[in-house]
Amino acid sequence: MKLWAGRFSKEADKKTNDFNSSISFDSRMYREDIEGSIAHAEMIGECGIIEKSEAEAIIKGLEGILADIDSGALTIDPDAEDIHTFIEGELTKRLGQTGKRLHTARSRNDQVAVDIRLYLKKQIKEIETQVKELISVLCDKAEQYSDTVMPGYTHLQRAQPITFGHHLMAYAEMLLRDIDRLRGAYRHTDAMPLGSGALATTTYPIDRTITARLLGFADICQNSLDGVSDRDFCMELASVLSIIMVHLSRFSEEIIMWCSWEFKFVELDDAFSTGSSIMPQKKNPDIAELVRGKSGRVFGDLMTLLTVMKGIALAYNKDMQEDKEAIFDAVDTVKMCLTAFTPMIDTMKVLPGNMRRAAAKGFINATDCADYLVKKGLPFRDAYKATGTLVALCIEKNTTLEELPIEEYKNVCETFDEGVYEAISLENCVNGRKVLGGPAGENVRAQAKRVKELISE
Repeated sequence: MKLWAGRFSKEADKKTNDFNSSISFDSRMYREDIEGSIAHAEMIGECGIIEKSEAEAIIKGLEGILADIDSGALTIDPDAEDIHTFIEGELTKRLGQTGKRLHTARSRNDQVAVDIRLYLKKQIKEIETQVKELISVLCDKAEQYSDTVMPGYTHLQRAQPITFGHHLMAYAEMLLRDIDRLRGAYRHTDAMPLGSGALATTTYPIDRTITARLLGFADICQNSLDGVSDRDFCMELASVLSIIMVHLSRFSEEIIMWCSWEFKFVELDDAFSTGSSIMPQKKNPDIAELVRGKSGRVFGDLMTLLTVMKGIALAYNKDMQEDKEAIFDAVDTVKMCLTAFTPMIDTMKVLPGNMRRAAAKGFINATDCADYLVKKGLPFRDAYKATGTLVALCIEKNTTLEELPIEEYKNVCETFDEGVYEAISLENCVNGRKVLGGPAGENVRAQAKRVKELISE
């Protein structure tokens, strides 16, 4: 029987029931629904709204239902309207009239609001742990390759020398900001709506502080209309998850390029690659490609939530049932991507020799060559022009600045001497950039240490 059956003279059409039902996706919140109900029962028992003996019986009954669902002894009925209806119906089967007292001073509106907050609080913590694991892997790799020279790029053109460790730590910094955003989303989720009722609280003398304490909420929703109709926390979390996916997708794009024969900077472990059905030589970075592709799903989930909420008058509207599938999918997708991405990075083979050769052929020490002349008193624009002429000469002779004879340097500008070779050494170019945030090896190692300390706090 529907919880709202009293007002209606006939059963709803089956197609209406199917369209209206949310059990197929909100059943995952059975634990949170039971936790919320146990806290509610204890509170209304303490407040004398129902007998304490009835509250104790309800709590024991709910604990039994939870144990039976966990063990598989009780299967959630797919024909139930939602998880709240199923659990209350099962409780009534077991306790009779006493079970019917559970819903006193409560609405499904504040019930579902507390369920989803409880559920997402757990998920946010799990995702934060996963992000920390990825950051830890990046820090370990960065320390290992803190002196491995590679080209840094702008416009996807070789620009200036950096190290592979420096490049990896850029993603560690992005992910650190993601952790901060996750914690902000957690704070805004950590407010208890139970007690808001359908929209205007209740005339029963409930004590919401008891329920909040029992459920581990840091705060209570201060306005009952907002308590049942707020889904800002879902939109905020979806936004945070979207940004995480932006970062994973950007990283995936680089992994995909680095694996190609055109770069060959890294090679993925066989466990995180696939082959071709007709081309035996292929080793495809499918995990990275899937992560890059799945970013679109999470962005779509965010757009779903924004669109659902943008035109809803206060308070609860059935449109809001659409929040769960979107936020659940965003959470599931990010967790799945992190589960695959972190070990992929941890096990990939780095090819320092290829990185070094690419750095040398890209004339990425040209800026340092120009700076060498400036330090000898030449105006920067003159030094820039002289170095550009040398780069053109190297391209014509198929050589590099490091290999070009000193006579060629002097033909372009008499200010050059043998000291230029030390100035344009790629290792010196990198390690000379000791400015805070720069790619010098000692900087990279210090940054990795700092980030490790931050994520261990």
